[in-house]
Amino acid sequence: MNLFLNNTIDGENNYTLISALFLRLLAVIYFIAFFTMTFQINGLAGEGGILPLSPWLDYLLNDLGWAAYLHFPMIFWLDQSNEFLLFATWAGCLFACLLFLNIFPRFNLVLLFIFYLSVVKAGQTFMNFQWDGLLLEAGFLAIFLRPDSKVMIFLFRWLLFRLRFMSGISKFAMGDPSWLGMTALIYYFETQPLPHFGAWYFHNLPELILIMATVLVLIVEIIVPLMMFLSRRYRLIAAWITLALQLLILLTSNHNWFNFLTIALCLFLFDDKALKRILPAFIESWLLASWSSRLRKPTTALSHQLKSILAGMLLLVGSLNIYRLAIADNLGYHTDLLLDVFQQWHIVNSYHVFPTMTTRQIEIKIEGSIDGKTWQPYEFIHRPNHLDTRPTVVLPHHPRLDWMMWFVPFHPRFLPWFDAFLIALLDNKADVTALLESNPFSEQPPNYLRVQAWRYQFTTPAERAESGNWWKRTYLGPFEPLPGKYRLSIPVH
Repeated sequence: MNLFLNNTIDGENNYTLISALFLRLLAVIYFIAFFTMTFQINGLAGEGGILPLSPWLDYLLNDLGWAAYLHFPMIFWLDQSNEFLLFATWAGCLFACLLFLNIFPRFNLVLLFIFYLSVVKAGQTFMNFQWDGLLLEAGFLAIFLRPDSKVMIFLFRWLLFRLRFMSGISKFAMGDPSWLGMTALIYYFETQPLPHFGAWYFHNLPELILIMATVLVLIVEIIVPLMMFLSRRYRLIAAWITLALQLLILLTSNHNWFNFLTIALCLFLFDDKALKRILPAFIESWLLASWSSRLRKPTTALSHQLKSILAGMLLLVGSLNIYRLAIADNLGYHTDLLLDVFQQWHIVNSYHVFPTMTTRQIEIKIEGSIDGKTWQPYEFIHRPNHLDTRPTVVLPHHPRLDWMMWFVPFHPRFLPWFDAFLIALLDNKADVTALLESNPFSEQPPNYLRVQAWRYQFTTPAERAESGNWWKRTYLGPFEPLPGKYRLSIPVH
């Protein structure tokens, strides 16, 4: 292990600026992640939310017994009230600010990991995104980060490698025809969960360019990550190529803070020598002055040994995750159990960004009525509503409900929470309707709901010039995929 690190990590003590800047960026991303949840968590998991936390925890205890605490680690076992949920999100914002100011950084890194892991578990399906796992995995590694530790620098590169490489190979492992046929980007910009106006321009590029871009994406995700463990020259090339792709994604997609975190992880492909060439002198001085006392403290022999053991364990589990994704779904009961435990704690995650490509953008429109004759729509804040409204840029915010609505038409496993959402609308729960653009039934709850399905497509430049619309749509009919136990007991027409 030490020989490998000596060959892949150049020099000693040349990652002080890199480490200082990364922890600052991590603090900002943690703050964003917590802050965006402060006005969503009660509507998602609060007492009057879509998936209330308290009954779910009762179910877990009855089903799993004491093992529930191991498999679903969170501080909310102590209290599931709305007040405590809000306390956790605001406390996370505070810890992120303290980390940014370098006030007890290690202690705050531990608290940030514990509190965000708790929020992720409490949010259930609404927090089951790969960027949540990525933030926790990066946050866990950051607890042990020191600029003179070759082990930790390697582990951050290993994390970035797995994120990019697994995203690439998953596209072949899943056997998706659009990736195999190199046509994925013909559909991606239009059919992604939450496109902004930049996607319209990219979608209307010539198909040949989009096919070539698909090939380039696969090269960047599969071949370029291998360069992250080569000599400094190739590592810097890999860094700039990865950064370029992330910037292009930002120009077309509302992927919250996911791409910003990936960009921050790219720092570990550089070193202080490279960073000094592009970093303004006053920022360099500020970082060194504010972080040097803690980040330059030498690593002890015991600490180095413990980090080597940690590195070996994370390297093994990460490699098994890659093997399970690419070659064998089942590695045996005990191995799969080990991987699942690490995944539950988000210490080592499996990544597979857009392994399959949706070829249609299906929008679910919900309408309510008092008398069953006059219908009024519930409109989401960030989903396509009016055809002439420009798709909005909402990053780095992550509107969880708007995102989850995209999944509903495509898989039955999302129907239970959607069922609960409809019931919450019939009950006119204030915390839930607060997640929408407006509540058309603020005075009186509706007696009926109906759900309609529409196919949305980007207009062409000619169509937009004529109509002024960014979207066009086709009515697909009533959306009624709620068979058996998932059907509402209250009339939905």
